[in-house]
Amino acid sequence: MTQVFSYFAYGSNMCTNRLCERTPSARPVGMGAVRGHQLRWHKKSYDGSGKCDLFFTADDHHLVHGVLFEISGLEKPLLDAIEGLHQGYDEKTVEVVTASGVIQAVTYCATVIDDAVRPYEWYKRFVVEGAIEYGLPERYVQELQAIESIEDPDVQRALRETRIFEGRIIP
Repeated sequence: MTQVFSYFAYGSNMCTNRLCERTPSARPVGMGAVRGHQLRWHKKSYDGSGKCDLFFTADDHHLVHGVLFEISGLEKPLLDAIEGLHQGYDEKTVEVVTASGVIQAVTYCATVIDDAVRPYEWYKRFVVEGAIEYGLPERYVQELQAIESIEDPDVQRALRETRIFEGRIIP
């Protein structure tokens, strides 16, 4: 039997279709939150845009909502590569507060930060749709929707990234 690990998604991987396209064994466990962190969009991507970061603040009033998944250990190298382990993100174990208690999970935190970057519209859409899909708090979803995003100058990349949304209305 293959071991599974717990993964806390707080950015674009909250969107189940996106994560399962990347790691097919991913199964949602439910919502959760990590204290002492803020969601920031300042991780500078290879494409020059901003991606999400679980930024450590040590302030217990700060809370990042997300989705807890279980993924086959055999797919951990895939997730590491997709997340850019050692190439803009480092792995971190966090305590995720869930309705059934606290669960230790793997997540990824940015190491390449630029407060001037903005997310592409398509990337922001993954984050917002994932938050809606799992029923994250309405106020939190509204905060995500309010984030300033920019159009991707690479139209083909934007089309590739958003093909899983075909036929769905943009929130």
